[in-house]
Amino acid sequence: MQKIKTLLFSFVIATSIQSQEVSIKNLLSAPFPSNLTTSPDGSHIAWVLNEEGVRNLYIAATPNYIPKKVTNYQIDDGQSISQIHISRDNSRLLFVYGDGPNEQGEIANPTSNPEGINREIRQINLLNNKIVSLVEGNNPSYGPEDEHIIYIKSGKAYRYDFLSKKSQQLFIARGEIEELSYSPKGNYIAFTSNRGTHQLVGLFEVEENAIKYIDPSVDRDLAIAWSPTGNQLAFLRIARERDRLPFMDRRSGLGWAVMVHDVRSGLTKEIWRTPKGPGSVFRAISASNQLFWGADNYLIFPYEGDGWTHLYSINITDREPILLTAGQSEVQFVSLSHNRRNVLYSTNQGDRDRQHIWQIAVRGGTSIQLSLGTGIEWAPVGTMDGRVFSIASSGTQPAYIAEVRIGRVRNIMPEMLPPVFRINKLVAPEPVVFKSPDGLNIHGQLFLPTNQSGSRRPAILFFHGGSRRQMLLGFHHRGYYHNTYAMNQYLASQGYVVLSVNYRSGIGYGMEFREAINYGANGASEYKDVLGAADYLKSRSDVDPDRIGLWGGSYGGYLTALGLAKNSDIFSAGVDIHGVHDWNVVIKNFVPGYQAEKMQSIAEKAFQSSPMAFLDGWKSPVLLIHGDDDRNVPFSETVDLVEQLRKRNVYFEQIIFPDEVHGFLLHNNWVRAFQATADFFDRKLKNK
Repeated sequence: MQKIKTLLFSFVIATSIQSQEVSIKNLLSAPFPSNLTTSPDGSHIAWVLNEEGVRNLYIAATPNYIPKKVTNYQIDDGQSISQIHISRDNSRLLFVYGDGPNEQGEIANPTSNPEGINREIRQINLLNNKIVSLVEGNNPSYGPEDEHIIYIKSGKAYRYDFLSKKSQQLFIARGEIEELSYSPKGNYIAFTSNRGTHQLVGLFEVEENAIKYIDPSVDRDLAIAWSPTGNQLAFLRIARERDRLPFMDRRSGLGWAVMVHDVRSGLTKEIWRTPKGPGSVFRAISASNQLFWGADNYLIFPYEGDGWTHLYSINITDREPILLTAGQSEVQFVSLSHNRRNVLYSTNQGDRDRQHIWQIAVRGGTSIQLSLGTGIEWAPVGTMDGRVFSIASSGTQPAYIAEVRIGRVRNIMPEMLPPVFRINKLVAPEPVVFKSPDGLNIHGQLFLPTNQSGSRRPAILFFHGGSRRQMLLGFHHRGYYHNTYAMNQYLASQGYVVLSVNYRSGIGYGMEFREAINYGANGASEYKDVLGAADYLKSRSDVDPDRIGLWGGSYGGYLTALGLAKNSDIFSAGVDIHGVHDWNVVIKNFVPGYQAEKMQSIAEKAFQSSPMAFLDGWKSPVLLIHGDDDRNVPFSETVDLVEQLRKRNVYFEQIIFPDEVHGFLLHNNWVRAFQATADFFDRKLKNK
């Protein structure tokens, strides 16, 4: 009996130790909140929580804002939840269940459900948590009395009535409807109609059943914003530039303007126009709209005339722009306070590789920093009682919903982190700055193993996608990079020195850094930063220079493939996740009208900026991972690369996810991809 007790005790101890070990599955178990929003009256906040792929909605109400789960989905079916709207009486909530279609009109179906998948607008009764599927579509919003909704389906505007439970097309108009917005009085519905060559703003008069277009032009009109009275409508007018292609540097353009239409007089006026030079190409922010109508007729919009993405305010009467944010920093997440008198925003002002929440009056004046320290805060929203909520994280704390007060960030859902997630096993990454071969300062986050010893270790470079991204000194505000951050933590826990690189053409460091000369398809100048990162690692006494690998997804997969193709003498192995291999293919995916044969000089430079141009130098092994319903990087990019690697007898392994999209929808696919990545590096680097 004593022997049996000893064995049982040993088993319990072993199981307990194992449960405390760092694993990819455990690190990816942390919930990820997103889509934080407020109710029309500002008394409620709502958000989506993704727990290992199982997505559910939560709300919290004044005065205590205690989180309440209002849906009870229990499986990971790969269907996202987004576009949350709470009714005016706070009794119902609209949301969209499912993702958009690909070019063939197919809704993402990563579980390969034989019955297919629909993208549905659903409504939950917040009194009894009963969920009803209303219609197929997206972009829903409640009508003036909450008795119906308006929404978009296949580029057309529709109305669904709750009483009759019937749907009908609102109006027939040419083009693709992309925005729908009721006026505050409910007598108009503003919309935008994308017609390919240009985009119009239209007004649908509800009672008259008539459409009129506002000051039609050859430009792109978008970002409609009603005044609080409903008597005026603002929008942005962006000059069309047909031959501008993506993934190429662009520091100036033909400009854009802020427009205001008076519904009563029918007159439309240009309130402000960008000067020539920096800022004449519109630079978007992360927000519900790119244009906000604040109190006292102040319009708030982003502009980077000084080379940094800032917020400006302009009164429609005096038309003098006011700089709201300043310094060599960039604004990213923006919203209005509930009373429209203040702007809430996140910025890296004073903390280059983090984001914090700030506030400033729409009239301008002194800005107030609400959060500070070693945490990261983003997506702020304001409530009726003047409180501010955001999503937050840190170097070792995954994302959570927080109340933000001056100098204090309070987690309102502290019990959500599962026990298997071991915060005490994580490391706080260190900020590093190193020189690229051409002298440019490049920022990165360095993850060092906790069990450092005198021996040299294998090292891994990580490159984000985008490339319009910035990795931070903590868990990221995008679900994709929240996962990759966890993966870098895992690699460090396994003894690797990991460097996450914020290479040129990313955001956070100004317009000239983002629009780096000859980056991407125009010359791949950011590859200098790949080499600079490798030189930095090789200079460290704790790194074995003969065991350096690299990995990344999308644009990061591109740089991984480029590193292996151009410098297999430096990089011993790589993991390329849905990477770009021929810029001409990817440009056409974003610009269907692109014809490489008619733009030979551009097409040739794009190819010479691609990994496919350097395949004869590719010697190192690679793991390729791709979903075959990828809507960002065509699956053919991996198919074509494999063919060429086979011709050259280059060792590769592959993991293909049928029916999966670019940012994997199924949690288990993230786990499987990262487990394969770790195993591959262990075999090709650690045990080289």
